[in-house]
Amino acid sequence: MLSQFKHRLTLITDKSMLKKIILIACLTSQAIFAAAPASQQHKAVWYRYYDSKGVANISTNVTPNHIRHGYEALDQNMQVIKRNNPYNAEADIKQAPQRAVQARQRDADNKLKRAYGSSATASQKKKDALTVINKQLVFQQDQLKQLQNDRILFVRQEREHFRKGETVPAQLKTTLTNNQKNIVAKKEYIQSLQTSYRNTAAEYDRIITRLKALE
Repeated sequence: MLSQFKHRLTLITDKSMLKKIILIACLTSQAIFAAAPASQQHKAVWYRYYDSKGVANISTNVTPNHIRHGYEALDQNMQVIKRNNPYNAEADIKQAPQRAVQARQRDADNKLKRAYGSSATASQKKKDALTVINKQLVFQQDQLKQLQNDRILFVRQEREHFRKGETVPAQLKTTLTNNQKNIVAKKEYIQSLQTSYRNTAAEYDRIITRLKALE
């Protein structure tokens, strides 16, 4: 009887000691995890997906099956830190045109940034460009005014010949013809400069608006 009692006492002591060891191990692992940096605690270690039969598949890297079925990123404690939806080929095809548009827009935005840097720089370039065009307009308008004044003089000379009953000299006729052609050409050029002024202003306004949206 005494030997049986001692044996039972040993078993009880061993079980108590085992529980203490397990408890200490758990506390120690928790303490170590708590002391670890947050980035390590939430770093994906495992990747899990469920197949068509509902069976969980776990690996240390993402495979095509993970992408096809959708998967979960798990940390070192097997806690879900992120869920990724299954890949949808049909939706992907439908979204392809939109992605192409977005890609072109990003490319255009990058070109704008490289070319101007900021909306303030673009505003200054707009001012400089419009100043150049405006100077051309002023110059061409002055020339048009001179051509029109010359025409008044040439017409008076022509009328004076008519009044006297004289034949209008061929040179004067040629001068009047060339003067009229130059006036028409000058007016057309002025109109093209005015159009260029408006288009340049509108284009820079679009650029400035876009750059402000990106800032």
